Amino acid sequence: MVSENAKPPVCKIVNYGQYRYQEQKKERLARKNNKAQVVKELKLSPKISENDFNVRINKCKEFLGKGYTVKVFVPFRGREIMHPELGRRVIEKFIDIVKDLGSVDQAQGIVSANRSMTTMITPKH
Repeated sequence: MVSENAKPPVCKIVNYGQYRYQEQKKERLARKNNKAQVVKELKLSPKISENDFNVRINKCKEFLGKGYTVKVFVPFRGREIMHPELGRRVIEKFIDIVKDLGSVDQAQGIVSANRSMTTMITPKH
């Protein structure tokens, strides 16, 4: 049916096999162009050295530039769990440096679970 509102209604006779083929082709193209959500994970430490921290910053900037979401993960080992503020300080410093390329997922924020602290940084477009 091309036009229902016309008097009389206008219909077009088509080859149904060809019509289905064209529709499948459109769906394949749409799926091909649809970008899957990629999450890259960066592991930091509460006692991370400055050079290692800068390497992680550069990797994060590279990932955000490609449009990936970055998960920043700070595990606490042994007695490090007694000072979670050190891990939070590292994550906040990290977020402050990459805030021009990405933003923290508002629903997540900085999540403290078991013996780790995580946050998700999504790219700005």
